[in-house]
Amino acid sequence: MKVVLFCGGYGTRMRTGTTADVPKPMQMVGPRPLIWHVMRYYAHFGHKDFVLCLGYGAHHIKNFFLDYRETESNDFVLRGGDLELLATDISDWTISFVQTGIESPIGERLRRVRHLLDGDEIFLANYADVLTDAPLPAIIDRFTQSDAGASMMVVPPPGTFHCVDIGETGLVEGVTPVEEMPLWVNGGYFVLRQEVFDHIPENGDLVADGCTELAKRGSLLAYPYRGYWRPTDTVKERVALDEAYSRGDRPWALWEPR
Repeated sequence: MKVVLFCGGYGTRMRTGTTADVPKPMQMVGPRPLIWHVMRYYAHFGHKDFVLCLGYGAHHIKNFFLDYRETESNDFVLRGGDLELLATDISDWTISFVQTGIESPIGERLRRVRHLLDGDEIFLANYADVLTDAPLPAIIDRFTQSDAGASMMVVPPPGTFHCVDIGETGLVEGVTPVEEMPLWVNGGYFVLRQEVFDHIPENGDLVADGCTELAKRGSLLAYPYRGYWRPTDTVKERVALDEAYSRGDRPWALWEPR
């Protein structure tokens, strides 16, 4: 299946003085940027035809792949000046780079690549900055066995906050970690049918417009997942992923030998 990745947002909460113009998907985790880790996850399951919805900082993403160095993450032999790779990352990938606007909402970005999805009744879509070890084949199978127009992975709310129950007298009656509450949030990793385009207006949003309308029609499927899932909305979250990568704690890297 084709994989549409939304990688055109500003990512203002990820900017630092040295990376002020670098889009969030290009922030580094180990030797590779976030978008590479997301793409490797999909490629691990055989989905290697990517459509990148570009926007802010598009040249960083284009140049990364145009100047891609396989030797950064693969073993190789240098013999008489000739390079022989012992493994490869992206040699069998197809990547379409599409400028979908600087200010476009995600739904509009999806609309602008629809012509590349003709003939694909079902396709995958995701943010380019969230990592997981979720069982993608199971997510797809559950969706294809339904007649829903869209599926999204839902996860417990991230964070370290606690929810507090307050009684009528003002006394606290209970304290519960937010991740243990019966609440779910959008975790991305969408599986979509062409039907979704019927519910996204011009300059609309995928979730607020498309998924919300499908939910009203009883046509939005959820895949609840309590396993590993990490967003990277802030510098702190990205640094935590980078540190985890350095110590070998990489649950999302399903392609690595176990």
